[in-house]
Amino acid sequence: MKTGLLEQLMEYGESDYYPFHMPGHKREPLEFPNPYAVDITEIEGFDNLHNPQGILKSSMEYASEIYGSGESWYLVNGSTAGILSAVCGLTERGGSIIMGRNCHRSAYHGVFLNELNVEYIYPQLIPEWGIQGGISPEDVEKAIRNCPKAQAVLLVSPTYEGIVSDIKEIAGICHKAGIPLIVDEAHGAHFPFAYQGGFPVSALEMGADVVIQSLHKTLPSFTQTAILHFRKGFGRMEEVKRYLPIFQTSSPSYLFLASMDRCIRIMEEDQGNRLKELALWLKEIRDLSMELACLEILPSDWKGQYGIYDMDPSKLVISGRKAGVSGKWLADRLRRNSHLEMEMAGTDYILAMTSPFDRKEGLERLWKALKALDQEAASLGLWKNIRQNKKDTCSKTEIYLGSQRMKGKAALTIYEGRRRKTEEAPLKEAIGRISGEFVFVYPPGIPILAPGEEITREIVNQIEEYKRKHLPVEGTPDSSAEYLKVLIGESENNG
Repeated sequence: MKTGLLEQLMEYGESDYYPFHMPGHKREPLEFPNPYAVDITEIEGFDNLHNPQGILKSSMEYASEIYGSGESWYLVNGSTAGILSAVCGLTERGGSIIMGRNCHRSAYHGVFLNELNVEYIYPQLIPEWGIQGGISPEDVEKAIRNCPKAQAVLLVSPTYEGIVSDIKEIAGICHKAGIPLIVDEAHGAHFPFAYQGGFPVSALEMGADVVIQSLHKTLPSFTQTAILHFRKGFGRMEEVKRYLPIFQTSSPSYLFLASMDRCIRIMEEDQGNRLKELALWLKEIRDLSMELACLEILPSDWKGQYGIYDMDPSKLVISGRKAGVSGKWLADRLRRNSHLEMEMAGTDYILAMTSPFDRKEGLERLWKALKALDQEAASLGLWKNIRQNKKDTCSKTEIYLGSQRMKGKAALTIYEGRRRKTEEAPLKEAIGRISGEFVFVYPPGIPILAPGEEITREIVNQIEEYKRKHLPVEGTPDSSAEYLKVLIGESENNG
């Protein structure tokens, strides 16, 4: 009989592959019954997520008390459901939103659904690494002046790589202008549980109005589980809440709901001890990484530079830039040689995600494997690419290709760009045309190109660079990304 998905999952779960990726439970055998025995629907005594009056209401009130929110709502369709609900609930159809260009694709889907005009804010760049820094309060203030009719501001903090923006200052700017601030804190669900320090403060505590967190990314909860928080005193909760039943299934999984309830109770009872221990282990790895000749780990002390307000130490960004190797080269060898699975491979770096449920043994395996890769790179002669001065910046091309900071020129709204008829055009012939689709590398799912935007030579060059480095380019009509969907009869000049 052909092996099915369950059998393959069981085989993988019993292997020695170590997960430096989500979910945050890291396959630890947490106490949980036979899933079939507790998989139910809305029967007597177990409440209804879409009209909570009993045990679910009590559970979410407990979560709200722990997080210090006005209200907290469980999301069984991931952070995506929360982002869509917040965007659609706080904007009017055909209105305007100010949004970080590095937002997840779900934010763009919200823009599409409400036919919004977008004023983008671009994160600063970390030139030494060619990755995104934070979004500055000054840029938010400027965007509000440029878009006075904006109905909401939506930012990502922390980023996929753990960069945190100054949400407290940004929230003050938004509130002064009478605009609600939505923060996609999907990668920061662990922040509120770091009672003993060492991790950033949550956006909720910093004054954001709506905060969405993915419990499954960094905490011990099942994949697809998330939570939405409202700031205490926020007067527009009902406008967001009415969309939750629209973007969530009418048959929410009680396994997911129980997983979220259990996750929050586990973390509260732990009182930050696991995170404190994790922080010490990660500091040790960062200190040891100074011994590496070819590989680098992103330092965690760049606060105050590149728009960075704070940094999440649980994200290990490991670069092969100086050695001249790609992120895929690093990820493939760690998987093949050491049975370590990374969260993501970028152009020239990889992301290893850690959580309170990582084990010292796993981090020791990672350090041992990085030392071996460092020696392999040196033996291949790759060490010749090392710059003597670690503060030397990348070339403009390296920054451009590594950052995803693409200042797209919008000829049409996303809604208009996606609703019009399209045709397929070879990459080079698409230059100057108008995109009819999103194009992105997943993960992390941040659009390189959005519908309604001009396709520039730089964007085509970036797509080709991603292809050369074997990164998963999605959104193109063909799996090899040789073509783009463009609007029929539309170019930047006549769009």
